[in-house]
Amino acid sequence: MSAAVLEQMEILLVEDNAEDAEMTMRALRKRNLANHVHWVKDGEEALDYLFCSGQYVARERGRPPKLVLLDIKMPKVDGIEVLRRIKGSELNTVPVVVMTSSNEERDVIESYRLGANSYIVKPVAFDAFLETVASIGLYWVLTNRVPQ
Repeated sequence: MSAAVLEQMEILLVEDNAEDAEMTMRALRKRNLANHVHWVKDGEEALDYLFCSGQYVARERGRPPKLVLLDIKMPKVDGIEVLRRIKGSELNTVPVVVMTSSNEERDVIESYRLGANSYIVKPVAFDAFLETVASIGLYWVLTNRVPQ
């Protein structure tokens, strides 16, 4: 893959659990998809990153991530609100995969109602978790096509 293609493959990982974040990044690295993963630890930081505010005010606004991996249950601003803000903005074409431990039907329904592209319940088993994340990354980053 060329450097230009890799530069365009940025993934924003929104995850408050450091262990889950590390496992996610490990799975993406295993498939060579982790070169440009940016990890934020709560919804407020995710919004700052996406909309180039707060500590990310200098970030180039015209370069959104190619994929957002979004947890729901987070401090400060929850994932549902982050999803609402993404899909109600100029970033609405950025694929958002909700990747959470919540299997609650209301979370699934609300996520899809707000425009989530996929809803994945994190597997508990380590190997299954790694395989699930790797599959998500391969599909959404390399196979799926979004408008420029």
